[in-house]
Amino acid sequence: MAKNELDSTLKIIPLGGLHEIGKNTCVFEYEDEIILLDAGLAFPTEAMHGVNIVLPDTTYLRENRHKIKGMIVTHGHEDHIGGIAFHLKQFDIPVIYGPRLAMAMLEGKLEEAGVRDHTELRTVMPRDIVRIGKAFFVEYIRNTHSIADSFTVAIHTPLGVVIHTGDFKIDHTPVDGEKFDLQRLAEHGEKGVLCLLSDSTNSEVPGFTPSERSVFPNLDRVFSQATGRLFVTTFASSVHRINMILQLAKKHNRVVTVVGRSMLNLIAHARNLGYIKCEDNLFQPLHTVRGMPDENVLILTTGSQGETMAAMTRIANKEHPHIKIWEGDTVVFSANPIPGNTIAVVNTIDKLMMQGAKVVYGRDKGIHVSGHGCQEEQKLMIALTRPKFFVPFHGEHRMLVKHAETAQSMGIPAENMIIIQNGDVIELTEESIRVAGKVSSGIELVDTTSSGMVSAKVLQERQRMASEGLVTIAAAIDWNGKLLAKPEIHMQGVVTSIDRALLLKWVQQRIEEILTVRWSEFVTGNEANDIDWGGLQVMLEKELQRSLRRELQCQPCLTLLMQIPEEPPVSVKAAADGRRRRTRPTAQVAS
Repeated sequence: MAKNELDSTLKIIPLGGLHEIGKNTCVFEYEDEIILLDAGLAFPTEAMHGVNIVLPDTTYLRENRHKIKGMIVTHGHEDHIGGIAFHLKQFDIPVIYGPRLAMAMLEGKLEEAGVRDHTELRTVMPRDIVRIGKAFFVEYIRNTHSIADSFTVAIHTPLGVVIHTGDFKIDHTPVDGEKFDLQRLAEHGEKGVLCLLSDSTNSEVPGFTPSERSVFPNLDRVFSQATGRLFVTTFASSVHRINMILQLAKKHNRVVTVVGRSMLNLIAHARNLGYIKCEDNLFQPLHTVRGMPDENVLILTTGSQGETMAAMTRIANKEHPHIKIWEGDTVVFSANPIPGNTIAVVNTIDKLMMQGAKVVYGRDKGIHVSGHGCQEEQKLMIALTRPKFFVPFHGEHRMLVKHAETAQSMGIPAENMIIIQNGDVIELTEESIRVAGKVSSGIELVDTTSSGMVSAKVLQERQRMASEGLVTIAAAIDWNGKLLAKPEIHMQGVVTSIDRALLLKWVQQRIEEILTVRWSEFVTGNEANDIDWGGLQVMLEKELQRSLRRELQCQPCLTLLMQIPEEPPVSVKAAADGRRRRTRPTAQVAS
C-alpha cells in the first residue's frame, strides 16, 4: 500500500462490546499510533467454572504495544475500566485520561494489582481537549448516564472528527445537576462530523428513557411503607441512585449500614469528590445497628444481579456470617437484571421470600430506570451530530440492527453505515467506510484466586468434571511392564450402573492387555531402566479414556497416577560398569 493511502486511513477496531453486553474496548489507529478507548470486563457465564472475570483477547495490542500512545476513559463502570489493571500486566499504556470519579476508582484498582507505576493517570474536566500522540486530539463532552462523571468524546483526527457517545441517555433533570452538553454536540454537527459511533443498548425501546430523578418518589413510597428492617440493593456504581437512597434514609430516620466492598469503595470516592453529600453519622457499622429498632435500620448492599459472592446473594443463601433475614424485613431491588442474569436474580428473590422477607422488584414498581437512551434519544444524537458515516456500537446484534434502521430513518444512507463484530477492522477515509479485515477477538478468562489466565483446555476440563465427573486410577508398574498390584479406582460425580468390583476387574484387565501388546514400544535401550515412562503414561491415559467412554457411556475426566519402583534392576552392562541409575516414580494428571 502506498504511503499516501496509509496517511488517509483511520482504523477503528472494537475488541469487545459488540454482539454482547460488557468488556467494551476499542482501538483507534492512525499510521503508527494507537489510542485505546476504555478497557472493560464482563462476568462469566455458568459454564465458565472457576472463572471470575472475562476480558477481550488483547493479542492485537500485545503485538502492537510499541504503537500504543495512551487511553481515553469515558466513565467508571466496570464494563469500561475493569480490564485496565489486567492489561497493564501485559503491555504499558503511557498515559490514561479520564473523569475524576473514574480515575479515583481506577487508581485504587491499579494499586491493588501492583501496576500503578505502569502508567500515568490524568484527570479531565468537561470540554477539556487532550493531545495523544501526533494524530489524536480528544475532547471530553459531558453526558448523562447512570454514573456520575460520564462523557462522550470527540476524537479529532487528520481525516475529521469521530464522535464516540460512550454510554449515554439524555437526562434533562440529572440528580447532580450536571446536564448533557448538547450545545457542544450541535457545534460539532455544524462544523461536520465524519463518523458517529453510538450506544445501541436501548435501540429496541421506543420513546425516551425516564430521568433518574423519577425514581425518587417511588423509592420514597416504598421506604414509607416498610415497617421492619429495610434492605436495598442496586448497582454499586450507581452514584445518583445511592445518593437518593441516602437522602431517603435520612428523611425516614434510618441509619445506613453499607455491606459489600465495591459499594463501600464507590461511596468513599464519591463523597471525597462531592458527588454524594451526607453527614458522617448517617453511616453506622453493622454491630451498632443490631441493637437499634428495626424501623430505624437500612442495609445497603451489593448483589442486585445475583452475583455469587455478592452480599445480597450470600444473605439469600444463608451464607453471610453476620446478616440473616427476619420475618418482616423489606428487600428492595433497585435494578433490573442485565441480559444473562435473570435466573440468578429471580432465584435470589425466591430465597429471600421463603425466609419471610417482602421483596419489592420489577419494572412496574418504578424503582429503577436505565442509564441508556431509547430510540428518541438516539435520534436526537444523530440529529445533533449529523454524521457522514454511522456505526452502531455497544450492544447485542439485534440492538445494532435496530439502531442502524433508526439511523437510516434519520437520513443516513445504508451504504454509509456498517454493522460490525468484535475484531472487525473499520477503515475510514474522508469519502468511504468499509470493513477491511479482522484481528483476533476472542476472550481471555481470569481466575483471580490463582495466578492468572484460564486456558481453553483448563476450562474444558472443568466443564467435563462438572458435567461428567472425575475418575482417578492408580496403577503400580514394574520395570518389566507388569502390574505390581491390583490398580485402585476412585470415581467422583460419575453416574454408572456398573458394579464397582466389575469395573475394577475390567480396568485391571485392560491395563494388562495394553502393557502386554505395547510395552516394547517404550523400551528405548539395552539397559533395564531405558524406558520412556512419560510416553507410556500418555498412551495408557489415551487408551483408558477411550475404553472408559465406551464402558461408562459418558466421558469423565481421567487422572492416572502411575507408580514405578524407585530402584531399577541392575543390567548386565550397568553391573560391569559399576553404575546404577535411579528413576523416581511419576504422577501426572491427564485429561
